[in-house]
Order: sequence, then structure tokens, then C-alpha cells
Amino acid sequence: MARMAVYPGTFDPVTNGHIDVMERSLRLFDRVYVGVFDNVSKSVLFSNQERLDMIRQATAHLPGLEVEAFHSLLVDYAKTRGACAIIRGLRA
Repeated sequence: MARMAVYPGTFDPVTNGHIDVMERSLRLFDRVYVGVFDNVSKSVLFSNQERLDMIRQATAHLPGLEVEAFHSLLVDYAKTRGACAIIRGLRA
């Protein structure tokens, strides 16, 4: 059975730190869904589609990573993907 995880965020813009977390996550899980959340209450630099495109381009070398938008509660999104974990980064 494949182990799947969700890595949610706004990724505005995607950074080397985000990419590092994605690469490390793929060492632990068979598939990682990068859920790009479009938060209307947050002021963003890039549109949701631009952020999706940037992440897809930056992660083209990572098989097992799927980038998609989501607009529901995180727990509902994770359930629809069959995820057993939610990945979060650390800001220091």
C-alpha cells in the first residue's frame, strides 16, 4: 500500500526551502501532494495559477510529487488524497 502525504501552503512564492522539504518528504512517502491553497484573506504576490506553474516547473525533477490547488479544509483535502500525514516546514 502506497504511503501518501499532503504538503499544504500558499507558496507565494515557492522557495528553495519549500523545495528542500518536498525532496525530503519524498524519501519518506511514495507520493506527496503539494496543495496550493488560495486564501482570499491573504494578500499574495502571484495568482494561484502562477504559483501552481512555478512549483510544477521547480519540481519537474521529482517523480511522485503532484501539485494541485485546493479550496477545502485541509483535513478534507488530506482525506480525499488518502494521506496518512501532513507535512509542515519550520520557520526559524
